[in-house]
Amino acid sequence: MAARIYLGFEEPIERLEKQLQELEAKKDDSVETQEEIRSLKREIADKTKSIYENLSAWQTVEVARHQQRPQSADYLNLVFDEFVELHGDRKFGDDRALRTGFAKLDAFKVMFLGHFKGRNLKERSECYFGCAHPEGYRKAITKMQLAEKYQIPVIAFIDTPGAYPGVGAEERGQAMAVADAMFAMSRLRTPVVCVVIGEGGSGGALGIGVGDRIAMLQHSYYSVISPEGCAGILWKSHQFKEKAADALRFTSKYLPKFGVVDDVIEEPLGGAHRDHRQMAARLKMYLLKTLKELNGVEADQLVQQRYDKFRRMGEFLEREVSETEATA
Repeated sequence: MAARIYLGFEEPIERLEKQLQELEAKKDDSVETQEEIRSLKREIADKTKSIYENLSAWQTVEVARHQQRPQSADYLNLVFDEFVELHGDRKFGDDRALRTGFAKLDAFKVMFLGHFKGRNLKERSECYFGCAHPEGYRKAITKMQLAEKYQIPVIAFIDTPGAYPGVGAEERGQAMAVADAMFAMSRLRTPVVCVVIGEGGSGGALGIGVGDRIAMLQHSYYSVISPEGCAGILWKSHQFKEKAADALRFTSKYLPKFGVVDDVIEEPLGGAHRDHRQMAARLKMYLLKTLKELNGVEADQLVQQRYDKFRRMGEFLEREVSETEATA
């Protein structure tokens, strides 16, 4: 098992866990030592709970980007029983940052869409760090239409800092590809469940984020822009990323109140990176429960409810417009 990686704000937890490791390494079975070990474990749990219940917005971003956080590839192994990948967009190529395929979730056959980030440098280079190209979104569209044809639900796992911003992607119609994917999802006549498992950045996330149910993991974030990008635009410096993170209100503390997400899936104590299996079990329970709720809904009703759901988002101030203003 890889050594645990600690974030800066986890220093008190790291110190206590090192003390625990030293005590356990002594293999002392005396009553005093065993009681000290139990006391340390309680202290670690209390300290971890205290820290993670009071994370700042930027600290949440750090957790969402944690190197050991479970990714789509991990959940495919832990949540689903089978996965058969489907490649290519039939026009240009096969984007490795956004992968699709048939999967089995207990009794449900589903179409899976998910961002892939990769673990090592080779994988991350292949996946462009989870930033999809236009062919990724076009691939997603064709596979979602295939799911609609065979009346199987679509499950989308969102984990990207944003769509790929390169020149080639723009030349191949990045913005249009994202817009087309959103439009296609809005009209799908089959259940669609979207879950933000880590980063939910910009149009890259929204491109596979139009669903009947939108959920996010407790320590993920879902935003119109990354905090660094926001700081660069508003304050002309990435040094203001923490201030930008606070201003964006993109954590699970705020988004349910805004109507942007429907459900928040609680993570294990200390974040999903500390217990992949427990997180996968909770995610699987949520998906099964949600699919059972949506399974009996008529297609016309699904589409209408999905439309109404996104139309309700946001708050607007309305006032009467004078004749002078109307003709100006």
